[in-house]
Amino acid sequence: MAKSFEERKKMIYDLTHESFYVPMKEKELAIMLQVSPEDRPEFKQILEELLMEGSLQITKRGRYEPVKETILTGTFIGNAKGFGFVEVKGQTEDYYVPESKVNGAFHQDTVQIKLLPGCRGKRQEVEVVKVLERGLKTVVGTYQASKNFGFVIPDDTKICGDIFIQKERSKGAVDGHKVVVELTKYGSGGKNAEGKVIEILGHITDPGVDIMSIIKGFDLPLEFPERVLNQAERVAKEVSDADMAGREDLRSLQMVTIDGIDAKDLDDAVSLTISDDGIYHLGVHIADVTNYVQENSALDREALVRGTSVYLVDRVIPMLPRVLSNGMCSLNAGEDRLALSCLMDYNAKGELIDYHIVESVINVDKRMNYHDVALILEDRDEAQMKEDEAFVPMLLQMHDLAGILRKKRKARGSIDFDFDECKIVLNDKGEPIEIKPYERNAATKLIEDFMLAANETVAQHFYWLELPFVYRTHDKPDPEKIKKLATFIHNFGYSIKTTQEEVHPKELQKLLSSIEGSEEENLIARLTLRSMKRAQYYPECIGHFGLACQFYCHFTSPIRRYPDLQIHRIIKEHIRGRLKGDRIAHYQAILPDVCVQTSKLERRADEAERETDKLKKAQYMQAHIGEVFEGVISSVTSWGIYVELPNTIEGMIHVSDLQGDYFVFREESYEMVGETTGLCYKLGQSVKIQVKDVDMMMRTVAFIVAED
Repeated sequence: MAKSFEERKKMIYDLTHESFYVPMKEKELAIMLQVSPEDRPEFKQILEELLMEGSLQITKRGRYEPVKETILTGTFIGNAKGFGFVEVKGQTEDYYVPESKVNGAFHQDTVQIKLLPGCRGKRQEVEVVKVLERGLKTVVGTYQASKNFGFVIPDDTKICGDIFIQKERSKGAVDGHKVVVELTKYGSGGKNAEGKVIEILGHITDPGVDIMSIIKGFDLPLEFPERVLNQAERVAKEVSDADMAGREDLRSLQMVTIDGIDAKDLDDAVSLTISDDGIYHLGVHIADVTNYVQENSALDREALVRGTSVYLVDRVIPMLPRVLSNGMCSLNAGEDRLALSCLMDYNAKGELIDYHIVESVINVDKRMNYHDVALILEDRDEAQMKEDEAFVPMLLQMHDLAGILRKKRKARGSIDFDFDECKIVLNDKGEPIEIKPYERNAATKLIEDFMLAANETVAQHFYWLELPFVYRTHDKPDPEKIKKLATFIHNFGYSIKTTQEEVHPKELQKLLSSIEGSEEENLIARLTLRSMKRAQYYPECIGHFGLACQFYCHFTSPIRRYPDLQIHRIIKEHIRGRLKGDRIAHYQAILPDVCVQTSKLERRADEAERETDKLKKAQYMQAHIGEVFEGVISSVTSWGIYVELPNTIEGMIHVSDLQGDYFVFREESYEMVGETTGLCYKLGQSVKIQVKDVDMMMRTVAFIVAED
């Protein structure tokens, strides 16, 4: 029986991939395979197809040889529909894994992949060839009971399929229980993953269980080990004369802390004096946490495991035990505290003319909050000014200096994202009753300006010393995202200039200045932020795009961020003249891993915070189903349009819910257009919506276009 085209193609493919095959020219292959003259055109076509698919390649001498397989290692990101993606470190684009090529990989696994011939769509397709390491050991989800067994529906929507639980391994869980499952089998070949229940968090309707599920899902460490708590108690001693020896005594300097009303971990204080020659003497005083958290101690190891404090809607999960974070390390008013002080001298133009970084002992005169300080700076509120009259002169001078520093930063192109984040107010049952913008005012900006100044000063000091250090870096934005942003803002009549597909931070800064005070300010500012890359920690100083500066680090929050704690150790060793030889080698060895880990843990914290916000926003909108709101289209995709409301809640109108026409997505202009009517939905457009539904499992809100 005559062979089909595909059979001949497979035969040639198999031959060229045999170990004995030597690369041959087309004519040599044809002779070897005894291809008749009348079959030569088809033979040529087969070779061309194998070349196009990437199964064969042709040498400079015209010989056909198999493509050598490229094996890459990356992290598998699952999808509920069965397919997935693989993120490879150092590559901006991820790889697409078709469902048939997942080969037993589970969400978050470290896998080896090979490229597949042919490329459907924009992403390169790959096949998982080996699972190197399982990424998830436990999964959080909702238990569903059956007669002889149960299933857990994972909270994480990236996990494909339910997890099978044998009844004797359910720990007595009942329908609707939120549980933590330890995975025993990861599933493959169409079979579900299997596991056993190791913890029951409570019923899905119990107060606080929803957020606890997110905490467990992100594997956020809640309780401190006993040895860590004991060590914290031991080291949290009052400041003694011995502690103060050799430090600069700044207790006579007038200084204040300015924080949110609810803040308990106060790690920065500020002071300011002006000398007769008009020089501003600014002091940024940061809690000396390293005095209590020694390198490689139980406290230090636990802090590195946590990486950062996590601020969720209803609680704070601190990096350090509260006896330190809210106690001895917190710069509480009226108490002697050990600090690292960055003392900076600025002239009237905001130019840094001198600075000193010193170990100090301080005593804060007053704990102030953003609201009260803003009343003084913005409103000149008489009652507040009278209450704080001893501090008003210094606060007004601080306001002047902050303005000078901000203006100088703006001149170099620093981008200031002046938009409101939301505050979600819960009742005692954990239910959201109000979503309102956080207040950003003259007081919050003042503290931002001074912290930025200290962070830059410290970073550039250690850069020129050529010592090991942890920098806060921010790379240039992805050109494709900038192109999308340009399309979006064009709908509002704005534009940005790019050169060779790159944008200068000054262009984005000009954009943010031009939208100031407009209705679309919040939306455009947020989308501009989304178009930029993520800042991270890095042992090399490669600059900070968003701040338009060459040197930047995180120095000002060692109570709640490990990188700050890490560089405080380096700073103190340098001040004391101990940063030499073996200590330099020690930091050079450990800092790359510290940077990778803390960047990763910062991402985890951000994602957990974002998920709790999404959860509470979805709960809030459940009470508003059927109601009509006005919003702005924040994203347009082939499957629907996303609309953002003034309270920052975002929902989607599915393409199937767009009435009155058949709508087609135009990718080049990010528009959804009706084929018959020409009705168009585009980025930035105002639209009235009605709340259709809320999916609490997915934490999403569905809208429909409201009828006029």
